[in-house]
Amino acid sequence: MILVADNIQIINKTISEAVEDLNPLPIQNLAIKCEKAGAQAIDINSGPLSRNPEKKMGFLVESIQEVSDLPILIDTANLKAIKAGLAANKKTAIINGFSLEPAKLKAILPLAKEYNVDIIGYLLYESGHVPPTALERLNVAVELFQAFCDAGIDKKHLVIDPIVPPISWDNGSFQAREVVTVIQTLPELLGFEVKTIAGLSNLTTGNAGREKKLLLERAYLPMLASAGLDMALMNVLHRETVGIAEACNALTDARIFSWETITAV
Repeated sequence: MILVADNIQIINKTISEAVEDLNPLPIQNLAIKCEKAGAQAIDINSGPLSRNPEKKMGFLVESIQEVSDLPILIDTANLKAIKAGLAANKKTAIINGFSLEPAKLKAILPLAKEYNVDIIGYLLYESGHVPPTALERLNVAVELFQAFCDAGIDKKHLVIDPIVPPISWDNGSFQAREVVTVIQTLPELLGFEVKTIAGLSNLTTGNAGREKKLLLERAYLPMLASAGLDMALMNVLHRETVGIAEACNALTDARIFSWETITAV
């Protein structure tokens, strides 16, 4: 299970100001900090970037890749920003992402073929709404995979995000369990070992205290890992959660176990 840092977000005031000023240091310092904390990939959540999207996304990608060789996830719905990020990329990039929404199928999905990169597909209805049950999510996965194949992209480039719900939703805990079922079922349903990613931080969206949020993260992550999750999008500065992730990896790894893989928290 690869740990993807979700720490570089435009809603972070420090990051937002750095992007506006085109100041790479705060962004680079955070990227280095994330890598030292255990990140194996870095999500660049730039938001919509309504002004100067090409320049800002290119700046973000170049700034991070100056100090890190980790794969980057270009996380925005702004088509111009995605293209600029892919053009600036000099290492490994993943598009985050597309869905069955017609505009995204038409504009964003083909970029995976053009740039020969992985792309994340969200299990959402065309309307952008979240399917509440595992069965409905799996039906969407079949449609998503068909659209992916119709675009002429090699299936090895597909990464599926089943959409972790906020636990605070009326049926949040039910949907969280349904996501586990989806991850378990997808390889058999689609007929190959499709890669999966889940946004762990989505689970604890809301006004609860930090300790309560961390407790839920630490409880849910092993459920995702045991289902076969490939990539966990998370705050890698939550040291306790990273420790749980490392332990999960040690327990699910096919290689001979070594205590050296476990870091005490």
